[in-house]
Amino acid sequence: MKKRIFSFVLCGVMLLSLLAGCGGGKPAPAPAPAPAPAASPAAEGSTPPAESTPAEPSRELSAVEKIIAEAETMSFEDLCKKAIEESNGKTLYGVGNSSRGKTAGASFIELLQSMDSSYTGTIEWSQPKNNSIFTMLNADVNSSTHTYSMTLIQDGNQIQSKMLDTGNLLNFIPKEWKESKDIDEAANGHPLTLQTLNKVFMFNNLGGKTFSNCWDFVAQGEAPLFMDVNSEPVGKNFLYMLTNDTYSTYLKNAFDALSDGQKSYFQPIVDEMKDEAASLGLAAPNAPYALAWIKLWCEQYNEQTDDGPICNELVTTSAKGESGLLVYSKLRSVEESPTASVNNVTVAAYQDGYQGIGGYAYKHYLQVVKTSPLPWTACAFISYMTTTTEGFAAWGKDMGGYPPNLAVAQDHSKDGYVDGVDTYPVKNDRGGEWWMSADGGRLVVEDPAYCAQVSPVMSDWIDMIVTE
Repeated sequence: MKKRIFSFVLCGVMLLSLLAGCGGGKPAPAPAPAPAPAASPAAEGSTPPAESTPAEPSRELSAVEKIIAEAETMSFEDLCKKAIEESNGKTLYGVGNSSRGKTAGASFIELLQSMDSSYTGTIEWSQPKNNSIFTMLNADVNSSTHTYSMTLIQDGNQIQSKMLDTGNLLNFIPKEWKESKDIDEAANGHPLTLQTLNKVFMFNNLGGKTFSNCWDFVAQGEAPLFMDVNSEPVGKNFLYMLTNDTYSTYLKNAFDALSDGQKSYFQPIVDEMKDEAASLGLAAPNAPYALAWIKLWCEQYNEQTDDGPICNELVTTSAKGESGLLVYSKLRSVEESPTASVNNVTVAAYQDGYQGIGGYAYKHYLQVVKTSPLPWTACAFISYMTTTTEGFAAWGKDMGGYPPNLAVAQDHSKDGYVDGVDTYPVKNDRGGEWWMSADGGRLVVEDPAYCAQVSPVMSDWIDMIVTE
């Protein structure tokens, strides 16, 4: 009996061994798939790649979102009719970084009154100080009562992270804007751009000193006039954008154009930044050049409170050899005198053979507030500013601001002419297309998604340099 049991067990063991040898048992665990590369905070391109996530269940649109969807299919005239019906006897409250919204608002009300003489609506426009617009809008959205209907807002980084990602601001694209000739919706429609403004490198040309390469502004001993990066966030966004592949390549190409003597000063700093680029997760091959330029800029720039004083300083006869990075349009307000003239400054990028970036560009965006009390009127007002010459006139009257809708732009290519004579050549604006092209001014253009993507790693890194 024991032999029979033993033989049975032995046969069973042999059978199991045979099955295992033939692959008939439990399969071995499959090799783990190779992990996907970690998403770099500064991956190439403007936006991070889409992730393969399960589709979210469809969400019911809010009342404001439904109105925006319908408004995007309507003509400006029909939108104005909706605005008259909605806001007659009421006040639309708007908030923005530009005080010119008040001028545009008054003009828009006049238009509505010309369409309906009984219309008595008004627009109240406010411009908060000290970058408090985000706090104001978030508080309004989360309050039990809602005041603001629309906003004109800047600082792509905070717009993306605090307003768009949260859904507190909603995008509206006017039908006529989208259908306008040469519109680049991908670049200027999400969020909707009212205008792109430029800040450019200038220098006082008295005394013979020149700046022919963007690396000249961070050369040893230079101290360009510039607004503090933490008092005006668009300046910090400029530094973020330099780490993008396109703009870091501009810096690398400009570096290659330097003399051997100039390179010998900058090269050790570039080499030092290679490890920094890796630790920050920056993917652009030329990111070390961007970090080297940013490091030197932040260590050396002469901190100023506003672009107005910077301009007023540079144009004087006592500012020989000084330089700055400031809003181009500030030149419009210079009062000519024996001790000050716009002819005392040179816009760096306007020089033949200038190498590298000519400055940077930031944008004014128009958005509807999520809890807008008057969404039809907000959409009509936004359409007015972006699709009509009269609506954009408050901003279009000056050089240095470029609407994506060229149909509403004004020509400033001869702003320096007086009685037909080219008296102040530096004021002859070459236009947005030239400024933002690789063959022109090579401005570093703000991209909200990219700024929001890299700011978590770049902001503290910049702050450490500035405060050292």
